[in-house]
Amino acid sequence: MSIWQYFTEAFAVLAANRVRSILTALGLIIGVTAVIAIQVLGAGMAGAVEGILGGISDATFVVFPNAQQSDFTRAAIRLSDLQRAKYEVPNLVDAIPAGGQSLRASYGHLTRRVSLGAGADERFATATPIRFGRKISADDIATARNVCVLSNEAYTALGITGDPVGATLRVGEHRYAIVGVLGKAASGIVPVVINQGVTIPYPTYERQYARGRAIVAARFLLADPTQVDRTESDTLRWLKQLKKGRVTYQTFDRKTFSNAVNGLFAGITLVVALIGAVSLLVAGIGILNIMLVSVAERTREIGLRKAIGATRFQVLLQFFIEALALSGFGCLIGLIFGVAIGGVVNNVAIVHLSGVVAPIPWLRSIAIATGFATLVTVAFGTYPAWRAATLDPIEALRYE
Repeated sequence: MSIWQYFTEAFAVLAANRVRSILTALGLIIGVTAVIAIQVLGAGMAGAVEGILGGISDATFVVFPNAQQSDFTRAAIRLSDLQRAKYEVPNLVDAIPAGGQSLRASYGHLTRRVSLGAGADERFATATPIRFGRKISADDIATARNVCVLSNEAYTALGITGDPVGATLRVGEHRYAIVGVLGKAASGIVPVVINQGVTIPYPTYERQYARGRAIVAARFLLADPTQVDRTESDTLRWLKQLKKGRVTYQTFDRKTFSNAVNGLFAGITLVVALIGAVSLLVAGIGILNIMLVSVAERTREIGLRKAIGATRFQVLLQFFIEALALSGFGCLIGLIFGVAIGGVVNNVAIVHLSGVVAPIPWLRSIAIATGFATLVTVAFGTYPAWRAATLDPIEALRYE
């Protein structure tokens, strides 16, 4: 018999028991679908993270008290000390207050609560595009102007239409001239980090809201972004000396955020991978069981084939190809479902959320899924085929 004849006979046997075949292949379908979905979603989430990180400068980092710190009054940093840091810590160029406060903002007849934060010039600016006007400039910083830049969210919440540059926005007790509006951020996951509600020059913020008081968190600008780890360590050491070891701080930068998000995604991926692995294991056991049942049901057929000259290898190949055809059917359906589900979820959820279209390794995903399916077939389909091949033809012909 040719290989084609073996496959034709295998599919005929599966078609004759189509319900049993479909139920057996179900575990493999779920497993292959999960494997492909993991690969596609993993690539999509990695692209989303890169999109998010594209809005965070490599040249800045944030310092804030450790989460276990109970006395935040003691952890506060004086603005004068903040300015000293850029002269006493190597590789620091500038430092500004971080964070902000929630205040009521009024534009026209509409009032909404917004997040007011301190901002600096282009050196601290994120990669978020400009929709109208400009970002905060060095002149705004030098003269502590009463100007502000709105985020896309604040622009929408305040009911603004058209170009508002030059108009006046009231925030709390102060009025600011709007000089710019940011476009939509790369991701809606971290709007506070990338796209604050209303940003004013940090000297203006210090004069109107800090009033010489201390702050809790600060942003630092680096001269050389490649030395971020060393500079963060030097800054933490400087703060420890400043507070005489009574307060501990921690840092947040692009790499910290990347590690946190990737760790979260890795945990999700691991859970889904375990589900896929269990499904493949169940599929393998199902293939083993159904093929053993098939061997038992066709014992007389096996004896007859051997009696008319079929060799052990031919019988083994016949039943192994049946197992291969069964797993091939499950794998094919799983590939279709995996590509469809992965593509839909990636486009609808991840791309919509992050605004980033990441390249998807379809060929690698399909190859991995197919490889797992093949491994399952070899691991669980070989024994029933070997058992059929080693049956004694005389005993097989006597089987009732």
